[in-house]
Amino acid sequence: MDFDTYFKNYPTKDGFFGRYGGSYIPPELQAAMDEITEAYNTICKSSKFISELRRIRKEFQGRPTPISHLERLSDSIGNGVQIYVKREDLNHTGAHKLNHCMGEGLLAKYMGKKKVIAETGAGQHGVALATAAAYFGLECDIYMGAVDIKKQAPNVARMKILGANVIEVTDGLATLKEAVDAAFMAYCKEYKDAIYCIGSVVGPHPFPMMVRDFQSVVGIEAREQFHDMTGELPDAVVACVGGGSNAMGIFSGFLNDPVNIYGVEPLGKGTSLGEHAASITYGTEGIMHGFNSIMLKDEKGEPAPVYSVASGLDYPSCGPEHAFLHDIGRIQYETATDEETIDAFFALSRMEGIIPAIESSHAVAYAMKLAKQMEKGSILVNLSGRGDKDMDYIIEKYGIR
Repeated sequence: MDFDTYFKNYPTKDGFFGRYGGSYIPPELQAAMDEITEAYNTICKSSKFISELRRIRKEFQGRPTPISHLERLSDSIGNGVQIYVKREDLNHTGAHKLNHCMGEGLLAKYMGKKKVIAETGAGQHGVALATAAAYFGLECDIYMGAVDIKKQAPNVARMKILGANVIEVTDGLATLKEAVDAAFMAYCKEYKDAIYCIGSVVGPHPFPMMVRDFQSVVGIEAREQFHDMTGELPDAVVACVGGGSNAMGIFSGFLNDPVNIYGVEPLGKGTSLGEHAASITYGTEGIMHGFNSIMLKDEKGEPAPVYSVASGLDYPSCGPEHAFLHDIGRIQYETATDEETIDAFFALSRMEGIIPAIESSHAVAYAMKLAKQMEKGSILVNLSGRGDKDMDYIIEKYGIR
């Protein structure tokens, strides 16, 4: 495939990446999605919108975020392979999520909406959207599973301080899928005055495209920065994948380069259904939350229960673009267990003075494993968030290692 023209061809006008994507929603909601699509297609070509978003990224978010060379961690592996990280943990609010939330907030203002609605798992998307809502003067409703509210107390507090209304979801497993269900239902009732700001490259068209486009700043920056630092491109690029927004952000900068790209899914406690959230590795094609992708299913063909130590990754599907890039063989999808992830969390903290989010620690864990397999070269990891939100949970469950 010619990736020079990839972003012009994918998704199609109807929101498809191959057979994945699309918009499988009720007709009345489709009208709202069409309104969002039309507005986005208009403003994404507007110099006024682009210049305002660039100003926000520079003056408010603190972009560009740097790349750090993990010299001590690399030396500990001992074969000369060098690991680098793109520091999205240094983006304002502590994760990559603000990249698309500020874009979605700007879009909401352009459309004359008064409220933003969203779901959140680890809380980073919720915090980022609450931040955007405060910045643009919008109301904000965040739906969050009861289990995640307990695990992510610091982020819940941040959302409330920023003025968001945090709505606890107690249905089912009370985690990310149920939060998406609840947010979607609320949006169905309020779409005339509100915009649903999906937290990843999932959902009905145009969200997989829109979130990817807003997150592509990560890949654009990283490619230029890495080349400036080393005079070459990395041999491998690695990112964690739940829904997959941080991964599509950095991957988009390297799709047309001779670089190996790896998405890392959460293998959790094991390979049995319900013990992990590795959708691409163990799933099959299916429709949920308004889009067609690869998903984990139970015996009835419904979305299966999933688990991950990382609240932001326990989702039973993945973005349709990830499913497509997997099928055509451009990206390789691997896994990291809870245990490998926690080991990487402490390794990065102790050797480099960087406390990573548990989500990002999946990518670090696989990068360490990959480095041991490589004879030479370099690996660039998207460090998608910081671990402040996870420290109490880690100490309570794993202690200090």
